[in-house]
Amino acid sequence: MKRCTACPRHCAVDRDAGELGYCGCGRKIRVAKWMLHMWEEPCVSGLHPARDSVTLPLPDFRDPDWIAKIEPQPVRGSGAFFFCGCNLGCAYCQNRAISRPGCALGREYTTEEIADMLLAAERYGAYNCNLVTPTPYLPQLRGAIRMAKARGLSIPIVWNTGGYEAPDAIDTLAGLVDIYLTDWKYMDPVLAGSLSHAPDYAAVLSEVYPKMAAQVTSPVYDADGMLRRGVILRHLVLPGYRADSMAVLQKAAGLVPPREVILSLMRQYTPDFCADADVPQSLHRRVTSFEYRTVLDTAAELGYNGYSQDAASASTGYTPEFRGK
Repeated sequence: MKRCTACPRHCAVDRDAGELGYCGCGRKIRVAKWMLHMWEEPCVSGLHPARDSVTLPLPDFRDPDWIAKIEPQPVRGSGAFFFCGCNLGCAYCQNRAISRPGCALGREYTTEEIADMLLAAERYGAYNCNLVTPTPYLPQLRGAIRMAKARGLSIPIVWNTGGYEAPDAIDTLAGLVDIYLTDWKYMDPVLAGSLSHAPDYAAVLSEVYPKMAAQVTSPVYDADGMLRRGVILRHLVLPGYRADSMAVLQKAAGLVPPREVILSLMRQYTPDFCADADVPQSLHRRVTSFEYRTVLDTAAELGYNGYSQDAASASTGYTPEFRGK
């Protein structure tokens, strides 16, 4: 925290002293929402047709026995921690309410408190602890995960990332992270620069993606079909950029055999989240069936297995609500 190099931007700010880098994150971990999330990939969230996610109650740290008193929820899901801040700042971000610097939503927690919450998520019945946009808090989260595992945490840790990770940072997560749920958004550096302020995005992914796969190995499932270890490669098809999407899949396939990962090919892009952004004209519409089908065909030809989405997924209805009490 004295010289932050948690991600490839290497801002080198002193977060202990209150300095903020690109992500806008400080010394403590700010969590916007803590929930049993039903809308991730089925091997992470389970199958919950038409069921809303369940926001978990705020932890009562005043009671030393608060975790032991937890009663499991009647339904299970992914134990999602939505962190504030992001090291990418994508123009079309659906979580922009919490991802932009200066976010005042949520609450701040210490490393020890996050460790408690990881254990509590398991008590509530979560299939896993799903750390959403964890990169800005990598040093603190390493400590929290170690503490929780030392105290008996047995469900998997999911590192749910935009993919823009420092290669040496991935090395430090060995033995702590069980599942990498990583985006690979672009191949074109111009596109990555204009939409996510990261022209080196593909170069970074080309190095960190094989590291993730080597670290957690091929997918391992439990008796109920829930993922225990492995990599889920997410790619969001953007309108007007199907050629870049196909290039992403081809590059990724050349780095890690497609059968050794789970592909999540997403069609959920909606222009609702970039209406006020300076983006290419094509991003002011949804993905066409032709665009999505051609990328899906490429995935099949390359030998990927995993998940696809239908046109109904392009809706704001699947985005968690962050404002309010």
